[in-house]
Amino acid sequence: MAHMKVVGRRVGMMSLFFVALLTTFQTFSGVSATDIRQWMFEYEELEREKLLHTARDHASKIITSQIKSLPLLKTAEQSMSSEVVMPEPITLEEAIDWSKYPAETVIATGYTAGYESTGKHPDHPSYGITFSGVQVKRDLYSTIAADPNVYPIGTVLFIPGYGYGVVADTGSAIKGNRIDLYYETVEDVYHQWGKKEINVYIVKKGNGKLSEEDLTNLNEDDAVQVFRNQMSYQ
Repeated sequence: MAHMKVVGRRVGMMSLFFVALLTTFQTFSGVSATDIRQWMFEYEELEREKLLHTARDHASKIITSQIKSLPLLKTAEQSMSSEVVMPEPITLEEAIDWSKYPAETVIATGYTAGYESTGKHPDHPSYGITFSGVQVKRDLYSTIAADPNVYPIGTVLFIPGYGYGVVADTGSAIKGNRIDLYYETVEDVYHQWGKKEINVYIVKKGNGKLSEEDLTNLNEDDAVQVFRNQMSYQ
């Protein structure tokens, strides 16, 4: 807008100058006032077009410069947004609608393969071997103990705060609605679990058998690998 005002002032001043000049010229040359006005009009239009063209070029350069800077601004904005909004990884408990599975309330405790839980030392030939014959394991699918009359060997439970548990073992004190969750150390039992009354979800009823191959296949299933780093045993 300011540039256009300058253009107008320049055209006006030049018009006054040429009026005076052409008036003097008419006096000495005898050219009519009509001719002078026509020349003035044509000259004024020509100058106006030149000045407007210059103004448009100037404005175009400014706008082009601003447009060229937009991608950088957008990139910076997107970068800031990606830094501020960081979605948290979804957990196993959030990924599945557990309400679709049968739920039962149990008393859940923790155990280890050690003497304090099994009465066996590491040099015992069956140390760490469960009732089903598989080795104890804390993994995406961990071995747990249960009453086989309630949860047959091979039954898969989901225990919130622990993960998947596969019934692989039994225990003299594990009767009825009690289950025992395997941990690698006594410290893990106390610090990560203790004793809880909790709702568990029955994912699959077992058929009374469980092999090392069955347990390995469960833990190597591609569908659950995304949750591996979120498990409490890590």
